[in-house]
Amino acid sequence: MAIACVQCPLRNRKIFDPLTESEVRFMQRFKTGELEVEAGAVLMMEGANAPHLYTALEGLGLRYKTLESGERQVINFVMPGDFIGLQAGVMNEMQHSVEATTSMKLCVFNRNALWSLFADHPGRAYDLTWSAAVEEHLLGETLAAIGHLNGIERVARAFIRLYDRGESLGLASRFEMALPYKQQDLADALGLSLVHTNKTLKKLRDAGMADWQRGKLTILDYPGLCEIGRLEVDGALPTRPLL
Repeated sequence: MAIACVQCPLRNRKIFDPLTESEVRFMQRFKTGELEVEAGAVLMMEGANAPHLYTALEGLGLRYKTLESGERQVINFVMPGDFIGLQAGVMNEMQHSVEATTSMKLCVFNRNALWSLFADHPGRAYDLTWSAAVEEHLLGETLAAIGHLNGIERVARAFIRLYDRGESLGLASRFEMALPYKQQDLADALGLSLVHTNKTLKKLRDAGMADWQRGKLTILDYPGLCEIGRLEVDGALPTRPLL
């Protein structure tokens, strides 16, 4: 049975802005169903003109672009609450692909109804614009990190960002989090070689900062990792809209 929007488990997370009753009713009309996929399933294909939009309800995934060589470049990671498919909705085709890393459950929306947000629900349309702006900001931050941080600083920063997001979603606690990505995924996202990433992970482990093995991330020294990654220790995540 599909979960009613009024009972959405993500609404209880403090990371998400509260929805008004009218917004919940609209999202229920906007939602056409739910989709469950297994790990490895491609949700959106680069260049495709998909008829649906999604919000990740459960599970983890990643966004990536396919290079001319056939290799892929990971752009960022998908977690519950992330909106998927906006590019197809606005530009008529996806500029990157989205793949499920674990089994996932997604809320499904009809892309043709996207414009009703702007016509009838300006608050929801603003939320959509805000989400797109934040996505652009995060990509800019990643590019800046690649250009100005060394390998160990990039990995430390990524671990803090991923852990903080996971904790806000109830996926992490007591400095432990399931992180079932591959080292190659992290290396791609941070602009590092796989060999460099492996050596960097060992340095962080030997220094008592963080340990990422067998799909589990353990933050051993949160303040120390923040210092390496040039982040504030008390850098609370801003609340965000839930679409």
